[in-house]
Amino acid sequence: MSDSEQEASVSAEESEYGAPATGKVLPDKFSSDEVFQRIVADAEHEVTSNTRELFFSALAAGFAITITYLLYASMSAKADSSIIAALLYPLGFIYIIIGGYQLYTENTLPPVALTLERLSSVPALFRHWLVVLAGNFAGGALGALALAHGGVFDESTKAVAIEIAEKGMKTPVWDLFFKAAFAGLIVAGVVWMIFAASDTISRLAIVYLAFLAIPLGNLFHVVVSFTEVVYLVLVTDLAVGAGMTQFVLPVLVGNTLGGVLLVTVVNYYQTSEQRLEIARFENVRRLTTRELLLGNLAGRSYVPLVDTLEEIARDPDSYRILVPIANPRTEQRLVEFAAKMAGTREKGCVHVVHVVQAPKDISVSADSRQHDRIVRESERLLEDFDRLGERHDVRVDTSTIVSPRSFVEIFDRARRTNPDLVVMDWDREKVWNSARAEGYLDELTNRLPCDFLVTRDRGLDASRILIPTAGGPDSDLSAQTAAILQQTDGAEVTLLHVVDGHGKREAGEQFLREWASDHELDDATLVVDDGGDIEEAIVSEADDATMVLIGATERGLLSRLVTDSLHLDIVDDVDSSVLLAERPSNRGLRERLFGRGRRRK
Repeated sequence: MSDSEQEASVSAEESEYGAPATGKVLPDKFSSDEVFQRIVADAEHEVTSNTRELFFSALAAGFAITITYLLYASMSAKADSSIIAALLYPLGFIYIIIGGYQLYTENTLPPVALTLERLSSVPALFRHWLVVLAGNFAGGALGALALAHGGVFDESTKAVAIEIAEKGMKTPVWDLFFKAAFAGLIVAGVVWMIFAASDTISRLAIVYLAFLAIPLGNLFHVVVSFTEVVYLVLVTDLAVGAGMTQFVLPVLVGNTLGGVLLVTVVNYYQTSEQRLEIARFENVRRLTTRELLLGNLAGRSYVPLVDTLEEIARDPDSYRILVPIANPRTEQRLVEFAAKMAGTREKGCVHVVHVVQAPKDISVSADSRQHDRIVRESERLLEDFDRLGERHDVRVDTSTIVSPRSFVEIFDRARRTNPDLVVMDWDREKVWNSARAEGYLDELTNRLPCDFLVTRDRGLDASRILIPTAGGPDSDLSAQTAAILQQTDGAEVTLLHVVDGHGKREAGEQFLREWASDHELDDATLVVDDGGDIEEAIVSEADDATMVLIGATERGLLSRLVTDSLHLDIVDDVDSSVLLAERPSNRGLRERLFGRGRRRK
């Protein structure tokens, strides 16, 4: 059989996510390792989903739980037997699981499997849990509101619904905990069996029978319990705090521990030692212990599908520039720009990372030949950068990342390698545009790991540079960059300061003279504009410039680029290259969102 035929045969046995679609030994039966591979493929899709997707999927699941409560109460009011009422209890869960919505108790398996394999961090797991739980609770609360005030229940059904909810409230806390633990075991077990099943009919039967056991066993599910508590709060005098602490919280803890300890961990350790090589590739680099426990605070929170970076020991005396690129063929000019900057330092180094955007829904195939093919092609494209480094007398390191989180990987790589500067291109048509689909709040809630220069490349000609400034650390970075380009390109620098009114011109001129002196730009041309319109002044002065260096605003640069709220028309209005500079800030979330707070001095 030829290589192409073999590859076609392999792909035919794999789903679109790179997980097996049929068993290796028996086509309709998966081994525990193959089940694990299917779970990892699904978990990677979940943990790389953004907050909005997770929340609204969980919201739909929480609202669907209302169907379970509605039918159980309605049938209990009409039927003489509790068994008959229980027969329709699983319907809401069937709707959720077969429909692919996010249910908190389901997530005690796939994300935990990634965490156990050190592919995803504990903070990432908790973030995932919190978003899904919040969505489930929000959906359950909306459903309870509809049941309480939508005229859905008649008086007899309303009385039964109250009685069902109060039964949980009257159950002792430890009884709630252990009953919930068994329910958590059932739900996590259902998830494992669903991944072991190969057809929808089998999955439907598994879900129905398993969730039927919850009412028949007098067990408790946290989202159903929360919906019941909200309903009681709306139609009786129950206090929210009492309902949460006496009912919902014990059920939540029981469901979580039951799912994680009794099913996930046990099933994980009954797989073979080769489970990860099957699910990923050989010699995958796991998170370090610090990264596992601290996530992004220690470097990274997730291991991408492919990462060829070897562990590096950073020379404290070196000056390291990280350059993430999407296309090595078209972004050589950006790398050369970084190499020129690094070449002015005694131990300059440029690290070029080729970020390959994986489709959001797809994991790379477990076939090692596909892994080798990706890496081999990337290395071939990156070969030219070694020669570029020789021209500028700097060391050039290269690596490749394949991930559905292209933008987030830039920050993870920066935290991991601790560069002095990141130089990256920004283009709405390039891969970084996917940042808006990757959860930009991650950037808002985390400080930048180092200095950033974001370029709009129109030739990167540095012969005539314009720097608008009002002071601040971001303008300091612009000045440092201009000073370097004076060394490498003999750049002529113009400094622009905008004041509001002619009466402030003298003070503006004094500010510019002092600022130029402080930043070793004494030979720069000084321009003070008293029109008060900053953008108009920049566009006017940029007519004769080949490059404009602009510092971030108080709200921050990268967060505004990602959210598409950076309304600096000059980026599009001027013909020259534009470099946007931002330095790390010690502002908290509130300051980064609303533009207040003290920048680092």
